[in-house]
Amino acid sequence: RCRPKQFRPPPGQLRGNVKTSKYNALNFLPMNLFEQFQRLANAYFLFLLFLQLIPQISSLAWYTTVVPLMVVLSITAVKDAIDDMVNWHSGIQGSLSCRIVTEKWMNVQVGDIIKLENNQIVTADILLLSSSEPYSLTYIETAELDGETNLKVKQAISVTSEMEDNLKLLSAFDGEVRCESPNNKLDKFTGILMYKGKNYLLNHDRLILRGCVIRNTDWCYGLVIFTGPDTKVMQNSGKSTFKRTHIDHLMNVLVLWIFLFLGSMCFLLAVGHYIWENNKGYYFQDYLPWEDYVTSSVFSATLIFWSYFIILNTMVPISLYVSVEIIRLGNSFYINWDQKMFYEPKNTPAQARTTTLNEELGQVKYVFSDKTGTLTQNIMIFNKCSINGMVYGMHVFLFSLSLGEILLCRLEKVDFSYNKLADPKFSFYDKTLVEAVKKGNHWVHLFFLSLSLCHTVISEEKVEGELVYQAQSPDEGALVTAARNFGFVFRSRTSETIMVVEMGKMRIYQLLAILDFNNVRKRMSVIVRTPENRILLFCKGADTILCKLLHPSCGSLKDITMDHLDDFASDGLRTLMVAYRELDSAFFQDWSKKHSEACLSLENRENKISIVYEEIERDLMLLGATAIEDKLQDGVPETILTLNKAKIKIWVLTGDKQETAVNIAYACNIFEDEMDEIFIVEGNNDETVGGELRYEGRTATNGGEREGQGRFCPKSFWGSLECRCVLVLQAHALEGNLELELLRTACMCKGVICCRMTPLQKAQVVELVKKYKKAVTLAIGDGANDVSMIKVAHIGVGISGQEGMQAMLNSDYAFSQFRYLQRLLLVHGRWSYNRMCKFLSYFFYKNFAFTLVHVWYAFYSGFSAQTVYDTWFITFYNLVYTSLPVLGLSLFDQDVNETWSLRFPELYEPGQHNLYFNKKEFVKCLLHGIYSSFVLFFIPMGTVYNSVRKDGKEISDYQSFSLIVQTSLLCVVTMQIALETTYWTMISHVFTWGSLGFYFCILFFLYSDGLCLFFPDTFQFLGVARNTLNLPQMWLSVVLSMILCMLPVVGYQFLKPLHPLPYPIRTKLKHTASRRSAYAFSHKQGFGALITSGKTMKAKLPKKNSFPYKR
Repeated sequence: RCRPKQFRPPPGQLRGNVKTSKYNALNFLPMNLFEQFQRLANAYFLFLLFLQLIPQISSLAWYTTVVPLMVVLSITAVKDAIDDMVNWHSGIQGSLSCRIVTEKWMNVQVGDIIKLENNQIVTADILLLSSSEPYSLTYIETAELDGETNLKVKQAISVTSEMEDNLKLLSAFDGEVRCESPNNKLDKFTGILMYKGKNYLLNHDRLILRGCVIRNTDWCYGLVIFTGPDTKVMQNSGKSTFKRTHIDHLMNVLVLWIFLFLGSMCFLLAVGHYIWENNKGYYFQDYLPWEDYVTSSVFSATLIFWSYFIILNTMVPISLYVSVEIIRLGNSFYINWDQKMFYEPKNTPAQARTTTLNEELGQVKYVFSDKTGTLTQNIMIFNKCSINGMVYGMHVFLFSLSLGEILLCRLEKVDFSYNKLADPKFSFYDKTLVEAVKKGNHWVHLFFLSLSLCHTVISEEKVEGELVYQAQSPDEGALVTAARNFGFVFRSRTSETIMVVEMGKMRIYQLLAILDFNNVRKRMSVIVRTPENRILLFCKGADTILCKLLHPSCGSLKDITMDHLDDFASDGLRTLMVAYRELDSAFFQDWSKKHSEACLSLENRENKISIVYEEIERDLMLLGATAIEDKLQDGVPETILTLNKAKIKIWVLTGDKQETAVNIAYACNIFEDEMDEIFIVEGNNDETVGGELRYEGRTATNGGEREGQGRFCPKSFWGSLECRCVLVLQAHALEGNLELELLRTACMCKGVICCRMTPLQKAQVVELVKKYKKAVTLAIGDGANDVSMIKVAHIGVGISGQEGMQAMLNSDYAFSQFRYLQRLLLVHGRWSYNRMCKFLSYFFYKNFAFTLVHVWYAFYSGFSAQTVYDTWFITFYNLVYTSLPVLGLSLFDQDVNETWSLRFPELYEPGQHNLYFNKKEFVKCLLHGIYSSFVLFFIPMGTVYNSVRKDGKEISDYQSFSLIVQTSLLCVVTMQIALETTYWTMISHVFTWGSLGFYFCILFFLYSDGLCLFFPDTFQFLGVARNTLNLPQMWLSVVLSMILCMLPVVGYQFLKPLHPLPYPIRTKLKHTASRRSAYAFSHKQGFGALITSGKTMKAKLPKKNSFPYKR
């Protein structure tokens, strides 16, 4: 219900704000701790801490667990808080960008009446009440919803349009709207407006959705129906989920394996303790009496089980997760700091909006891309044309020299200064076309006259001589602008006339009819009466359609023009054919009557109108063809070619029409002319779609037109096979129950194009691949219609482009140009994956080598749960002594530099197969750790056994042995990481060798006389460092341990077989040579009738406001 401000809903209800952050000041601590303890390792260490508080089973001090756990939780909490603050600030910026005079958009509530002005973004679903245009029409652009840049029209109901901008009437408006509940259907809306005792039906044509942009309309007023998360575009956005990488899932599995291994080891050691107590300990109580609470060997073994569970806890490394977070954070900074991903025109750097997915960037197999604004710039450029068999618009000429060399000569830009009404932004490079216009070439004049008349463009001229064209589609805008620059200026129109300035002379044409465009006709025509009283029909449309309508006398010209169209299509240009026909007055009068009867028909009106159109659109005389460049973003074809070499499959998911999407796919190198077949799934139901997918023989279509026959046998390709074909899907193909068959067919194709996709259908396609394929998916887009697939994909990338900021705000990574994707994946992603794999392999190894020494020691200590190492060494091993070297490896290591990473994209492939760290590699780390722990225990044991100093004193005491083992261990793991490092920097040297030096420094401090005398219970290794480090036996032990531990590693590197990557079997299909059409015209039916009705003509000027208002 429309209501004054004092009757609004309570604060927090039905508001327009959209939450982008996860935490607030009150819930941060409990929510963050809850999320952190969902990690198995953190929960395990919390449980371990409680065990250590039980004196009967604890062999280690409580601080050995508390200190590392607190450090881990604190660092992770700080990182999560920083990440959430970034999202919160982004959300605030998004809200403030749409605020105007009196209120921010985030404060708009259901029932408010708001004012919108030209070029403003709509951030709530509103019911249109009135506008500045005649009949309360409002023009909107829906690129952020469906990817289409063509203008659409909304119209207010007559009872509210009478209020215009009268603020007295608007403020007194007390209508009540009853409508459907919030839903995700962008093209449907049902409701009733109850106003002044009457009910008025409401439909989708009355509603302006959030994400639209007001165009060609000075102002409009609307009643807010849905706000915030209730708006249709937000209903399509899907739920935000916590994304975790494949390596995260693998780590949880491996930690579970370690738990099982740990439990097994503790059980075996407890059994060993039971046997030892039965055989020896029971009879040895005079020297080693049992505690009062120990009643039997079984009870003692039970306590020992938990004691070993505490001692061997470092097999599950507590610092693993915090180290992973630090590594991810560091690699995220590399992305943020990358100058080669900085887009200078918009002053926009690349941004890693999450720090948890970096290594996943090195494993991507499928990229799902939006088209409009992601691959393209939404800019149409008149590039070339063919007129009466002559091609115009060459940018370069090739001259042959005497020695067979070719000289490339670039042409200069054409000077249009002679035309006062020319668009200064228009560029053309072929002067021969200008000369033909100036010489009065009849066919050239007729060609551009056709372009200046056959359209539905609306012209605005607020300043004399400065024309602004509001085109329903960017294609039409480019064509009319081209005609304008070549001297045929479309100046203005009414419902019955079109005013054109031809070579400086004003001419007014009477508009007799507009034969509107639709997706079946694929053409549009206008019928005009010239000032000389001639009746002309001008037609433009798809070449495959117009060729059938040409007069037989155009045969030779048609063949020449079709050859030109082939050339245009191979350049990835969007083409239209242009033709005309001069009509007899009597014939036209007769046709006009039939047309009127068809329009008034109550049954089969559309079919009857189509038949009447065909009667007059025949025997056309060919004028030529246009070639428009749907300007791609810089570097898009090269980027896609590079990603294809890296075995990354590109799927284009777009809300646009099929012809446009296919045409862009050619221009982007997703399709290749002489190599690929296109197969279009056109069925509308399960049976038809299933038949198209399963049957051996089906019609192949090239460029959207059925012109050749191809053989397609999906069943024979199922599995790991690949074919050099591409698949084109319509949205309705996803609505049946053939998901699996559709996916099987799509995944073996080189590329896939999905057209007419709603935001949720885009997400369904991504979800389908995630569900059935063991592959990492990445979704990239720039509009609100891409948010759902960005959220669903493993990795979401937002492009801060021309369609608003919604995609960027919901993405994991953001930048300004599609071409940066190859650098994100092939450089940063690949490095991150390699570094993470090296880190995990080394981290598990060093912890196994460190922990399993206790197992060997158990055989010499009666399985009594005694530790080999000093307590402080256990505390500092992961936290201090070995943390910096592994971080240096994980932050700075590069197997090859960025230049080679981009030059050889094939290097990316091992990550897709997860070859560098998997369960097999983990088992290798475990076996290597077991072997190293064996060496690290028995080499020092053999070295000091029955050994004496120079003065005859024994050195085989527990504390000296402990120091020798831990020093040998640190030297071994340091050498191990030195072997793993392939890219040394000064920081790497400082971290690696500095950590080893720091160990020796802190060793003298912890074992100093002062600490041991002041805290004898805590620091018990008095004088051990200075007495042991000068022993030759110790250094012999260290050297032998290093050699024996390194030999298997070095030997394996030399002797391991080179396993080739699994390549899928390629099956070549016969290519049927047939011309593809480059036709693509993002036009919409209905504008012709709107123009001829006169509703687009302004009849009055807007009045000045007398009341303050909310906009």
